[in-house]
Amino acid sequence: MQKLFSGVKKLFLYNTLTRKKEEFKPIKTSPQPSPYKGEGDLVGLYTCGPTVYNYAHIGNLRTYLFEDILKRALLYNGYKVKHVMNITDVGHLTGDRDMGEDKLEAGAKREGKTAKEIAEFYTIAFKDDLKKLNIKQDDIVWLKATETIPEQIEMAKILEKKGYTYRISDGLYFDTSKFKDYNKLSHLKLDELKEGARVEKNEEKRNPTDFALWKFSPKGVKRQQEWDSPWGVGFPGWHLECSVMSMKGLGEQLDIHCGGVDHINVHHTNEIAQSEAATGKKFFNYWLHGAFLNIAGGKKMAKSAENFLTLENAFIKKNINPLAFRFAALQVHYRKPMEYSEEIMRNADIGLKHLYNQVRELGKTPGAIIKSIQRQFIEAINDDLNIPKSLAVIQELLKSKLSNSNKLATVLDFDKILGLNLRTVGAIHELPIPERIKKLIDARQKARKEKNYKESDRIRSEIENKGYIVEDTENGQRVYKKSV
Repeated sequence: MQKLFSGVKKLFLYNTLTRKKEEFKPIKTSPQPSPYKGEGDLVGLYTCGPTVYNYAHIGNLRTYLFEDILKRALLYNGYKVKHVMNITDVGHLTGDRDMGEDKLEAGAKREGKTAKEIAEFYTIAFKDDLKKLNIKQDDIVWLKATETIPEQIEMAKILEKKGYTYRISDGLYFDTSKFKDYNKLSHLKLDELKEGARVEKNEEKRNPTDFALWKFSPKGVKRQQEWDSPWGVGFPGWHLECSVMSMKGLGEQLDIHCGGVDHINVHHTNEIAQSEAATGKKFFNYWLHGAFLNIAGGKKMAKSAENFLTLENAFIKKNINPLAFRFAALQVHYRKPMEYSEEIMRNADIGLKHLYNQVRELGKTPGAIIKSIQRQFIEAINDDLNIPKSLAVIQELLKSKLSNSNKLATVLDFDKILGLNLRTVGAIHELPIPERIKKLIDARQKARKEKNYKESDRIRSEIENKGYIVEDTENGQRVYKKSV
């Protein structure tokens, strides 16, 4: 594979399956002609997508940010990436272990809409959130659970034929006792997994860890989304959906599977079991998981806990740039818990504005990329996506005595991974300031001269509410339009 630069460390990623950093090696090293982006070997990347019954909370979005950084790092290293993400629009129950109500059916009741309407609305909302966070999505292959029902039924039939299944009153189940190394991803003792599985108890199951491949519609109840199957009218199990969609989307290119750490013990463990039982082949070589986003004080953010925050109510309504969340996430390694508070995010917003100002001062004409600095940057990235270390490299670059044009070229190159829209900063600075804003600027300057700082702060807030940033420098006020 031809790299974009020479003398750089190989890419190492922490694999949950082996519990260690491993050199990344894609399955196929001689790619067939394809429409995928990039210059080198093809990588198959599957990221667990949203269950579209409500808005994504920013804890969910932190995981998608880490996955976006991973994809950008792969592209930067010269790989082609085929990225598949699922849309779960049926079958994910309120209890992750096959108990409770279907989240889409519950969402339909909550809002007085059909399940399909709920799914379509929140799919659009999710993609809009990705756009606000500058998460690359133009090249994502989207697959919906409801559009792969025949393939899911076929996989369940294969498992039944191989003797991995049994039927009980509410569905067709996978017998986990028949799959060797069921706990190889979680690394927990089987007794510990069974103990966790007892939280949702089904007396008919042979083993607490057994899971549904196909759930029957309750007797006397007409679900909005149900299908005929060899076992009866019903709907697929949540775990089955992801196995089928990942294999349908990627074929044999099962390189990297991503998700949040909460998927390790149940969802991803069950995906591996049913997939490898069905195919007799290894299901994905690398498993990467992002840590939780916690509310300040250490409590996990979750919709079930009713403490979840969205981009809308945590950022946009508070006049905080959503990219400040991206900037804050870049400062914490993806495998470490991240803490949320409004103060933390406002400080991130200030930090992002400062970075924009630093880039703005470099001018508009890029020079040459500084290869020695680029090497330091990518060595940090290739050490299991060590973005915090790469940000330190950027600050060293910006403080250096190198020419501004070369600094600009180098930092814009790095933004291919960071995704902070640094390329737009200079152009925005050149936009003319409207007369109504100029009048406010003059009024604020007058208030400052009169040492009326309360009025000065009020006018600053008014200016910012109108879409402009005010900075006080040694040379007076600087005003420019917000980047997003």
